[in-house]
Amino acid sequence: MPTARPRHTITETDAVARALDAAADRWPEDSGARGRLLMRLVEEGHAVIANAREQEIEGRRQAVRETAGILTGVYRDHEVQRLREEWPD
Repeated sequence: MPTARPRHTITETDAVARALDAAADRWPEDSGARGRLLMRLVEEGHAVIANAREQEIEGRRQAVRETAGILTGVYRDHEVQRLREEWPD
C-alpha cells in the first residue's frame, strides 16, 4: 500500500514469534493476521509505557504535595542571602 510514512521491517525471531503467539491467544479474532497482532502489541506496549510514565509523574507530584512546607520555620529570614555571603566571589 503506498504511503509517505516510514516503514519498518521486523524479522519473526523466536522472541517475536512467542509474543505473536501470546497475542493470538489474547486476540483470537486476529490470530490469522500476524501483522495485525504486531500492531496490537505495539499499541498495547505503548499504553503500558504511557501509563507507567503517568504513574511516575503522579508519584513525584504526590511526593511534592506530601513534603511541601515540611521545612517551614527551620530557616531564618534571609538565610539564603546569609549563606551566599559566606562564599568567596
